[in-house]
Amino acid sequence: MRIRQTQNGLRNLVIANVAVFFLQLILVHVVPFTKFFALIPRQFMKGWIWQGVTYMFLHGGFFHIAINMYVLWMFGRELEYLWGTKEFYKYYFICGIGAAFIYSLFNMKSGTPVIGASGAVFGILLAFGITFPGRKLIIFPFFIPIEAKYAVFLFGGLEFLMLLTGGGNIAHLAHLAGLAVGYLYLRWKRRRLY
Repeated sequence: MRIRQTQNGLRNLVIANVAVFFLQLILVHVVPFTKFFALIPRQFMKGWIWQGVTYMFLHGGFFHIAINMYVLWMFGRELEYLWGTKEFYKYYFICGIGAAFIYSLFNMKSGTPVIGASGAVFGILLAFGITFPGRKLIIFPFFIPIEAKYAVFLFGGLEFLMLLTGGGNIAHLAHLAGLAVGYLYLRWKRRRLY
């Protein structure tokens, strides 16, 4: 399927993420972005609910934002074209906010901040795999063609493995939660359509 145009929603999300990232860099010593806008589970569960949205626009470095925006752009273009901007936004934010809620539920007492659009982006990856299951992808670092449905299983499996082994200071549970929320939403949506 050839994309005849890029919808505004995806472009706006990328611009907003990049703009906030540069604001973080410029105002790092002036505005405590992390304290107020990152997802801090114990604050979120005490009513700082805006963090469920704002954490998605903060990133921990150039590589972090570059990977998230690349994956969002790569898989989000066709979804937005197919669904329309309103439904694309709705799905993206449901996955991101759902990831924040589930992560916070399992880490209620944690004061460790979580940042990044990865929960929402994993939801986008899942939706692409469900919508275009047979589409061949070349996935870094493997560089071999793999069907989209298997790519979702591969990345979901790697995240689950990393969660079990405690791999790094990455919120693997938030990534998996984005996948789970996306799956549940798409199942619910499909039931309503048929």
